Amino acid sequence: MKKEGKSLEEVHESIQVNKNTSVWKKILAFFGPAYMISVGYMDPGNWATDIAGGSQFGYTLIWVLLMSNIMALLLQSLSSRLGIVRGRDLAQASRESYPPYINFILYVLAEIAIAACDLAEVLGMAIGLQLLFDIPLIWGVSITVLDTFLLLFLINKGIRKMEAFIITLIAIIGISFFLEMILAKPDIVEIASGLIPSLPNSAALYIAIGIIGATVMPHNLYLHSSLVQTRKFDRTQKGIKQALKYNFVDSAIALNLAFLVNAAILILAASTFFNNGMYEIAEIQDAHKLLEPLLGSKWAPILFALALIAAGQSSTITGTLAGQIVMEGYLNLRIQPWVRRIITRLIAIIPAILTVVILGEGATGKLLVLSQVVLSLQLGFAIIPLIHFVSDKKKMHNFAIKIPMQIGSWLIALIIVGLNAKLVYDEIVGWLETSEHPIYIWVFVIPIAIGASILLVYIIFRPFIRSKLRSPKLVPHIDEVVYNDQLESKPYKQIAIAIDFSNVDRKSIATALHLGGKEAQYTLIHVVETAGALVYGNQIDDYETSSDAGYLKDYKQKIEDKGYNVSIKLGFGNPKKQISKIVNEGGFDVLIMGAHGHNWMKDILLGTTVDTVRHKVNIPIMIVRE
Repeated sequence: MKKEGKSLEEVHESIQVNKNTSVWKKILAFFGPAYMISVGYMDPGNWATDIAGGSQFGYTLIWVLLMSNIMALLLQSLSSRLGIVRGRDLAQASRESYPPYINFILYVLAEIAIAACDLAEVLGMAIGLQLLFDIPLIWGVSITVLDTFLLLFLINKGIRKMEAFIITLIAIIGISFFLEMILAKPDIVEIASGLIPSLPNSAALYIAIGIIGATVMPHNLYLHSSLVQTRKFDRTQKGIKQALKYNFVDSAIALNLAFLVNAAILILAASTFFNNGMYEIAEIQDAHKLLEPLLGSKWAPILFALALIAAGQSSTITGTLAGQIVMEGYLNLRIQPWVRRIITRLIAIIPAILTVVILGEGATGKLLVLSQVVLSLQLGFAIIPLIHFVSDKKKMHNFAIKIPMQIGSWLIALIIVGLNAKLVYDEIVGWLETSEHPIYIWVFVIPIAIGASILLVYIIFRPFIRSKLRSPKLVPHIDEVVYNDQLESKPYKQIAIAIDFSNVDRKSIATALHLGGKEAQYTLIHVVETAGALVYGNQIDDYETSSDAGYLKDYKQKIEDKGYNVSIKLGFGNPKKQISKIVNEGGFDVLIMGAHGHNWMKDILLGTTVDTVRHKVNIPIMIVRE
């Protein structure tokens, strides 16, 4: 079993925060992750639900946007707290806390949520391209595959470049809707009346849940807990407290800007369509087509399309990063970013193409709204574990959330789960009443709903009824190490041996002793990859670090008993980087590494430690296969 690495390893702790700098410079240093998150709150899925809500119910549902924004701010602050304090993203924390089969189900649900999100982004960007350049929608859907390369380019340039690109797209969206508001001239009094909570009918509830799903997005909870780890700051109590404060400021500014954009979309739909008796405008294309005649400006539809493209492009980047975090965190499976990007994009493109081909371009609006309802249905399975994790005093220590915050968080979870339960119940009852073959509902839909309910109850109450499970640990095969001191010595005098406490160790050690004989000096290298080691480095003093050090000493003792000269070196963090660093600084003649027998396909998908290390060290490497 592999140990877990850092979340978004390519950019982990890539931005240094100087503790001696001014307050404003610290704010700017932490400025960025929340803007990456905020694009998810103004993606094309939001547009569909906001336009549908504004055209059908006028300004009535503005309060839902405001409530969703407050929920989002609280939940995102919990997510960032988890990442800052524990150095774990939400998926990694779940993997450490739940049994494998529960984690797999949660992983599948998270992937469904990300696929639904990416579906909205694909459709939104494709619609924007169609509106601006008058190309067939299916062409626009196909073109979205190309942004795979944009993401790879940006992440290779560093997280700051990616953040700058996202903020630029946000600025395009914001400026576009600011100008749209000037053209629409909405009624301020009616806008204020929309802040009073009300739900006219069940259709409004469906749209409201879609708005919540579009605003409070489950994949953003995974993403934020990872992105905050791109900042390298002082890990003292004071440093962590400052990081929490500055990240909250970042979140408050970014999410309130997202709220203003969402409110602008709904207000635009209400003032332009609802006030003109057009209550059934649910398609983005219809909204675009009617803006010019209703607002009397040719710039209105152009600004609308530009903002839509910017929203789709920015959201698709962050959605893919969330997919990478979810896969790596839940499954401890790392695949190459370009492979992950293509998989995510294809999962979204296939239903989009099928919808366009089978149901026609007119069905895309309904598909967008449905995707947001699916997102909302996944929220409970992300929010509830998050609340448990940040309330855990054993893991969060002094930074566990206080009782008032816990109450607020559970109220939000109750509202979301309650609304979703009502929606599911109403939909199932409706299907049973109208379906010609209700047996299919009983056989397929109802068991899934019951299973989801049981899972939800399980993750709510599990921390209260049993202790969290520890992840399985590799057991060193000390007694199986084969020593061969009868063979002729070779000219290698300083030999490094990478140790990972797996079956391949015995072959690696035997090969090294064969090469150097009793005249050589051997150094056993092992890298600790625990969460604590990743955060605190060689200052960590946890159980796994001490046990790994003990196992390494046992290896050393057994080899010394055979008459060999052995030393040990313990590294902390990413094995690919730490092994390379230790070897390059150690003056070794050769490095012996074990390989675990991946086939070529797995090597392409996962990448290998061996492959990375061999490009970074300046000495020969001998690879020993398991």
